[in-house]
Amino acid sequence: MNRVRASSIAYGKAALVARMQRSGMRDFGPTGLAISPPRLGAPTPHSASLHDGLRHVLGKCDCPGVRAGAGEPNPPDRRYQQRKRARPMHIHLDPIGGIAGDMFAAALLDAFPEHAAGATSAACALAPVQCRLVAHRDATLAGSRFLVDERGHNRGHHHAHWSDIRAAIAGCALPEAVRAHATGIFVHLAQAEARVHGIAPDDVAFHEVGAADSIADILAAAWLIDALGAASWSVTALPLGSGMVRTAHGLLPVPAPATTLLLENFATHDDGVAGERVTPTGAAILRYLKPGPRAAGRIARQGMGFGTRSLPGMSNCLRVIAFDTAAPAAAQGHRELLVVSFEIDDQSGEDLAAGVAHLRALAGVHDVLLLQAFGKKNRLATQVQVLAAPEQTEAVVAACFAQTTTIGLRTQIVAARALPRRMAEATVDGTPVRVKIVERPGGTTGKAEADDVAQGATHAQRTSLRRRAEEGFA
Repeated sequence: MNRVRASSIAYGKAALVARMQRSGMRDFGPTGLAISPPRLGAPTPHSASLHDGLRHVLGKCDCPGVRAGAGEPNPPDRRYQQRKRARPMHIHLDPIGGIAGDMFAAALLDAFPEHAAGATSAACALAPVQCRLVAHRDATLAGSRFLVDERGHNRGHHHAHWSDIRAAIAGCALPEAVRAHATGIFVHLAQAEARVHGIAPDDVAFHEVGAADSIADILAAAWLIDALGAASWSVTALPLGSGMVRTAHGLLPVPAPATTLLLENFATHDDGVAGERVTPTGAAILRYLKPGPRAAGRIARQGMGFGTRSLPGMSNCLRVIAFDTAAPAAAQGHRELLVVSFEIDDQSGEDLAAGVAHLRALAGVHDVLLLQAFGKKNRLATQVQVLAAPEQTEAVVAACFAQTTTIGLRTQIVAARALPRRMAEATVDGTPVRVKIVERPGGTTGKAEADDVAQGATHAQRTSLRRRAEEGFA
């Protein structure tokens, strides 16, 4: 993103500022920060509609990164590309009070405050607004709010045609991926509104969603979706709400008809709290994200994003939980193994040893373990465990019955994990010694092969041979 103008304002929560500083964000002052948009050319008249404002931005935008009058973005800033997370991440949405566009942006920025400058700047790309991330707390929880203030623009009734919004997004200076996310969210909104009103999507004129603050919310959401690069998303059951909501079309039932279409196949619940709990913008974001099952992983961050309303008996917030789903280093390199196990208490040691030797020589068998055990009537027994490739199941089972006296056995497929390893060779006094090199979490280690070390005539010679072979790989 291009450099944005910042000024200090009362942030009200020193802890959030500290989190931003720990995340590497530039300190804009001891009290916090606010982001103003790039200058958008001549001031928009107070009497102009947002429809005219969008045309104004397209025609005279002098945002950094856009050539004035051309609406053609310069190549994306490489610093923006470098901010994306390299580790796989899953983000879970917990709509305690519900979900709206501003709550979505606030929750993600509360969890990832290092992205505040980029998200607030992106939100200002199409309309004359000023965006701020501010700390907020109610009687129970603390988090953030994402505020959008319109500048030099009539805050009364607005409407904007979908075709104009689409063209404005296509011509702005945001990175290509961000523009694609924003367009995708708006597409879902346009399709839902078209179905409700029985018109073509290109004929849709947005009212509440066409207001400058809603457009800013969607642009901020699109920037965050791309910047965080989550591999997957999930959401718990959504509060349905109840009652009526006043819109440009008059009073409508809650959830609004377009919102209801956007929430098809989403799980909902009734917590007894009335009002609009999921806004059309929030529903469109969810529809675009295509949430699935919650993924397993390590909890990395949590954020709380508050909405404008106060709900009785609960916090009106959206919680996000970010999971780091990358496998730990010690768990990389895994495979499936067949484990065949049984007990023997009536076969001589000599014959069992011969049978186990045949099992070890079988194709696909990795190892055979012999363990002491006590069986029925306290008889001393030998437990046999065969580790083999799963595709050799039938051959291994047949060999176990053929080589031992067992009349029954157990099989299971297990997940095996192994550290990365490779074979190397060292030469000690002219004697070649194979060494197994293992990449452990604490560093690289080497282990000499016992068969090669066995060439030493005495214990001292074998110890010396092993030590000298391994020391070059430790």
